[in-house]
Amino acid sequence: MAAQLTDIVIVGIYLLILIGIGIIASRKIKNCDDFICAGHSLGFWLFTILMIGTVCSGMSLLGVSGFGYLSGWPGIWEQFFVPLAISFCVIFFGVKLQHIGREKGYMTVQDYFAHRFQSPKTLRSLSAASGILVSLIYLAGQYTAISIVLMWLFDIPHWMALVIAVVIVTIYTTLGGLYAVAWTSMVQGITLIIGVLIMAPLVIMSAGGITHINEVMASIDPNLVMPYFPSPPYAAYAFCTPEFLFSFSILLMVGLACAPHVINNVLAVKESRYFKWVPLIGFLVYAVIMLLIKFAGFAGRTLVSEGLLVLPDVKNAQDFVFVYAVQHATQSVFLWGIFAVIILAAVMSTTDRLMLTVGSMFGWDIYRNVLKPGAKDRQVLRVSQITTVIAAVVTLLFALNPPAILAFLIWMGIGVMLSTFAIPLLAGLYWRGATREGAIASMASGLVASGVFGYYYQYIAKLPMHFSMYALIVSLLAMIVVSLMTKKTDDTILNETMTGWYIQPK
Repeated sequence: MAAQLTDIVIVGIYLLILIGIGIIASRKIKNCDDFICAGHSLGFWLFTILMIGTVCSGMSLLGVSGFGYLSGWPGIWEQFFVPLAISFCVIFFGVKLQHIGREKGYMTVQDYFAHRFQSPKTLRSLSAASGILVSLIYLAGQYTAISIVLMWLFDIPHWMALVIAVVIVTIYTTLGGLYAVAWTSMVQGITLIIGVLIMAPLVIMSAGGITHINEVMASIDPNLVMPYFPSPPYAAYAFCTPEFLFSFSILLMVGLACAPHVINNVLAVKESRYFKWVPLIGFLVYAVIMLLIKFAGFAGRTLVSEGLLVLPDVKNAQDFVFVYAVQHATQSVFLWGIFAVIILAAVMSTTDRLMLTVGSMFGWDIYRNVLKPGAKDRQVLRVSQITTVIAAVVTLLFALNPPAILAFLIWMGIGVMLSTFAIPLLAGLYWRGATREGAIASMASGLVASGVFGYYYQYIAKLPMHFSMYALIVSLLAMIVVSLMTKKTDDTILNETMTGWYIQPK
C-alpha cells in the first residue's frame, strides 16, 4: 500500500504540473491564432522538442519495445525511419510552408490546400475530415498506451485508466492550446530523454548485456538477429521482409512527416532560420532514444525466454514488456513511479498535439471557413475547444478494445495519413502541373484505397508491403491523370505559393 501511495504521489505531482502549465498558458490565449499556432512565436528549442515530442508517441516506448520483443533485429530499421520523419517534414514541407504561411496567415495545412488549389470549401473540407479521422485512429493508440502504464502501476481496470488519461490531457490542452502543448512537450521531452538514458541500460544489463541477448534470441529463431526476415513470411512475427521494409520506410518517413499534427508545427515557428539545425538535432536525439528502447524490447524477450519475467495474460502482452522489465531490473518503487512518468511523457507529448489538431481542424477549417464564414474569433475558439473535448470522448470509446499489437494501430493511422496527404502536399509544393481537381481526386482516392487495401490486409490476406503503399500509388496516379486532363492552375497562385522544384524560397 505504501509503495502504491508513493507511485500515486509521483504521478500525481507530474499530472498537476501539466495542468498548471495549461492554466498558465491559458492566459496567453486571446484569439484563434494563439490557440492553434501559439501566435507563431515558437523559439528554436521549443520547436525542436515539440517536433520530437509530436513524433514520439505511445508506440515509442511501449509499441517499439513490444515490436522489438516480437521481431528482433529485422525491426531495427524503424529506429531510423521515424526520426527521419522529423528531417523530411522540416526540409521538404517546413521550409516552404513556414515562409508562405507567415506571408498569407496560414493557421493549418488546410489553409495551404485551399490557397494552392483554389478550393476554399471542397478540398479544405475533405482534407480536414480526413485529418480528423486519422487523428482519432492515432489517438486511440496513444490512450491505449497511457492505459497500459496506469493499469500496471495502480492495478486498476482498463476503462478507469483511460478515463484518467483522457481527463488530464483534455484539461491542459483545452485550456492552453498550442502554448500549453509546446511547454508541456518541453517538460515531457526532457523527462523522456533523461529517463530512457537511465532506464533502458538498466533493463539491458539485467538481461545479461547485448551479446547474451543476441545469443538467446538466435536460439529462439536465428532470423531474429538478422537484418530482415526471408520472404514470404513464415510466422506472424516475421513480417519484416525486404519488400515490407521498403514500404515501411516510406510509411514512417513520409507518412508521419505529412501528418497534420506534425506538419502544423512548422506554421508556429517564429523564424525560418531555426530549420537549419532542427532536422539533424531532431534525428540524432530521437534515433538514440528509439534504439535504446528497441534494445530494451530485445532484453525483455530474453528475460521472458529464461523464465525471469512473466508478462500479463492479455492479447497485447508484448506491449507491457518494457514496464515489466523495468520492474524486474530495479526494485525501487520510487524508480517505478519515475518510469511511469517517463512513459506518460512520451505518450502525452503526441496525444495533446493530436487533440489540438482535431479541435483546430474542425473549429477553424470546417466551422469558420465552411459552415459559418465570418464567425467571430471567440466563437471559433470556443468551437475548437469543445471539439477537442468531444474528440477525447470519442477516442476513449475507440480505445476500450485495443488491438493485439499497439504498433499496428498506430501504423494504420500513419498509413491513412500517407495515402491521403503525401501526394497532394508534395505535388502542390513542387509540381506546377498539379490542379485542384487532381488534388481532390488524389486525396479522395487515397482515402478510399487505404480503406479497401487496409481491410484486405487485415481481414482477407496479408500483402507483401504495408497496405498504405498500394493506396499511395492509387493517390499518385489519380493526381497525375486528373491533373493532366484538367485546366492548369493560374500562374499567379503558383507564384504566390512558391510552387516549383526548389526547397528554399527564392
